[in-house]
Amino acid sequence: MSEQQPIIILKRKARHSSHHGGAWKVAYADFVTAMMALFIVLWLMNTSDHVRKAVAGYFNDPSGRSTQTGTDRSGSADSLPLTKDNINQIKQKLEQSIQQNMHLQALQNQVIMTVTPEGLRIELLESGRGTFFDTGGTELSGSGKELLSLLAKQIGALPNRISIEGHTDAKPYSGDGTYSNWELSVDRANAARRLMEEAGLRAGQVNQVRGFADQRLRLPQAPFDPSNRRISVIVQYSDAAPPGAPVKPDTAAH
Repeated sequence: MSEQQPIIILKRKARHSSHHGGAWKVAYADFVTAMMALFIVLWLMNTSDHVRKAVAGYFNDPSGRSTQTGTDRSGSADSLPLTKDNINQIKQKLEQSIQQNMHLQALQNQVIMTVTPEGLRIELLESGRGTFFDTGGTELSGSGKELLSLLAKQIGALPNRISIEGHTDAKPYSGDGTYSNWELSVDRANAARRLMEEAGLRAGQVNQVRGFADQRLRLPQAPFDPSNRRISVIVQYSDAAPPGAPVKPDTAAH
């Protein structure tokens, strides 16, 4: 008899498909992408107009060559922070932006910009006929709205914080005595704040709103002069302490 051929049995290990178990990664990636898109939409809904334009400009031309990339700062102040080194340059740009506006050219003499230890002080001086507010009123005039809107767009491009002050002349407020120059100065400062925040200031950029009534007259020798009635916008130096902030005690003495 011929020899029997040996029988060889090969055992092969079952291979699991490599496609199983990876589907969750795709689903998770889709979920993360959707959440990121949601957060971006929510963020854009709460940003100012110039930030939205910057984002839109980037996606229109990611290379950065488009003139729409960045904020719309045609004729605006520098995007760099206001410091003691560049304050005069920013002051000149703000003055030029008013001079170049045909509707505001007649108000140049009623807008005074002064460099102070606190920062750049911009004062809107009233006239006898009432330029920015009606006499005794708290509602901004058309000129007041236009000027403050222009300033808000310029200052909103700066990282500096601001404070807004209201001042009156020494003439007592006429009425039943329950409303005085104190309330009037605060209400006017708040009216300016609301408009500027709607027109271009960044969220949280306003540091303080203050009303001084007739306690800080611009012309003490002429307490009833209409220019004592004014709104002051102070662009603070980036390293300045908030006005009225308490002085830290000297720990070195202990």
